Amino acid sequence: MLRTAVEYSGPISLRYPRGEGWGVTLDDETKSLEIGKAEVLREGGDVVIAAIGQTVIPALKAAQDLAPLGINAAVVNSRFVKPLDRELFRDLLTRVPRLITVEDHVIAGGFGSAVIELLADEGFSGVEVKRLGVPDRFIPHGTQDELRKMCGFDKDAIAQAVLQMVRRGKKRSREGWERGSA
Repeated sequence: MLRTAVEYSGPISLRYPRGEGWGVTLDDETKSLEIGKAEVLREGGDVVIAAIGQTVIPALKAAQDLAPLGINAAVVNSRFVKPLDRELFRDLLTRVPRLITVEDHVIAGGFGSAVIELLADEGFSGVEVKRLGVPDRFIPHGTQDELRKMCGFDKDAIAQAVLQMVRRGKKRSREGWERGSA
């Protein structure tokens, strides 16, 4: 991401997380990223978890925890808030109409809001969306883990939000089928 910012000829805003990074295997040679392109880290057909920054690893772990329960969650490393990867979101949400966005900053006017604007601009309807992140209120001091848990976007909170969304969707489908067969 840093190389992409340095090589770009215009202004870029780059967020550095507080504390240590999660730790990933580094490539031998750094490469620029295509600006505005997200990456699908995990395919899934029940729900899409679109995460950004420090929330990507907890989103992946939540998806792994949900797999034994029969919930297949796609996980997207969104990488960019502006511009969003319209093509990727269009493709995924046409197939999977459930979306949870996860961000490690204020929800109001943040990444999740940008995704909702994209859905509106693209004319999407029928996509259930849940945004996880820092609520628009005073947040006391704490460790990163304490704050993520308190604000409801740690691994367990992500898994719980997915579980509730998928169960609600299955219940609606079952109720619709029961009404239709009566």
